[in-house]
Amino acid sequence: QVQLVDSGGGLVQAGGSLRLSCAASGPPFSRYAMGWFRQAPGKEREFVAVISGRGDSTSYADSTEGRFTISRDNVENTVYLQMNSLKPEDTAVYYCAADALDPFGEVLHTTPSGYNSWGQGTQVTVSS
Repeated sequence: QVQLVDSGGGLVQAGGSLRLSCAASGPPFSRYAMGWFRQAPGKEREFVAVISGRGDSTSYADSTEGRFTISRDNVENTVYLQMNSLKPEDTAVYYCAADALDPFGEVLHTTPSGYNSWGQGTQVTVSS
């Protein structure tokens, strides 16, 4: 069982930046892909970005590509989401997630059903 702890959220003005972190514990970190999702009030949880277990492959939602960067440190067992040029519509609770079912960490799921462990979430609020 993978345990995940999200952090790094906060209040920022439009155009600003934030970096989210997700610390993992449990099975060897480099074996599983890690994703970021977000959920705004009254909306479904949506895909933001995903990175493979080795960190050599990534995928982004159209709404975040070019502004957000996902990365990971397999020594520190941490995944990051660098968010630049933030917009008010980026306001949401952000969750990291682990796909510990794929033993190779190479499948890049873009839906919540592809993940079996979740962090508690961190609030990001972007003011206009």
